[in-house]
Amino acid sequence: MTTLLRVDASIRVDGSVSRALADSAEAAWRAEHPDGVVVRRDLGRHPLSPAIWPALATDKFGWPTPDGAEFTEVEQAKDLTAEVVNEFKSADAVLLAVPLYNYGLASHVKIWMDLLLTDQELLSGEAAAGRPIILTLARGGGYGPGTPKEGWDHATPYLERIFGDLFKMELRKAEAELTLAPITPGMEGLIDASKASEKEAHVHAEQHATVIARRLTNAAA
Repeated sequence: MTTLLRVDASIRVDGSVSRALADSAEAAWRAEHPDGVVVRRDLGRHPLSPAIWPALATDKFGWPTPDGAEFTEVEQAKDLTAEVVNEFKSADAVLLAVPLYNYGLASHVKIWMDLLLTDQELLSGEAAAGRPIILTLARGGGYGPGTPKEGWDHATPYLERIFGDLFKMELRKAEAELTLAPITPGMEGLIDASKASEKEAHVHAEQHATVIARRLTNAAA
C-alpha cells in the first residue's frame, strides 16, 4: 500500500482551478490504486504560522528575537517542522496544487517549503531522489513565450529548482493559464483559449497520476 501526499495552496475552495486539477489527478490515482492512502495538507485553508521558520532560524544561529516580533516556542516549531518533513519524506508520491499569486508563490506555500528546506537529507537530494511529484498549476494570465508577461511567472521556476534540481524528484506538471479570462473585463477574447488550456491541463493531470499509480502498483506487487 502506497501513500500520496496531496498539498493544496489555493485560498479558494469553490472555483479553484489548481484544486480542480488536483482532484482530477487524485481521482486517476485512486482509480489505478484503490488501496492507496491519500494524506492531505491544505495550506490555503489551514496555513502554517509565519513565525515558525524565524523561530527555527533564531534558535539555530543564536540570533536575538527582534523586538515586537511574533515568536513561536522553539520546541513547538521543531515539532511542527518534524511533522511536515516526515509527512513529505514518507509519501511515495506528492501532488502539489499551486496557483500563481502576484507573479509568485503565496507566502503560506513558501513557509511550508522553508520547513522542508531545513532537512539535510532533502537538501542533499538523498531523501526524495527519483520520487514523483505532480504540480497542478493555475495562472490567471498568459506567461508563455511571446506574451506580454513572459518571464513574470516566478513561482514555477522556483518549484522546479527546489523539487527538481535540489530534491532530485521526478517532476511532472499540469498547467492551466488564462484562468481569470471568464471573469475579468477585457479578457473576453481569451475565454476560449482559457477553456482549452484548462481542459488540456486536466488531461495531463490524469495522465501523470495514472502513470505514477501504475508504476507504484507494479513495484508493490
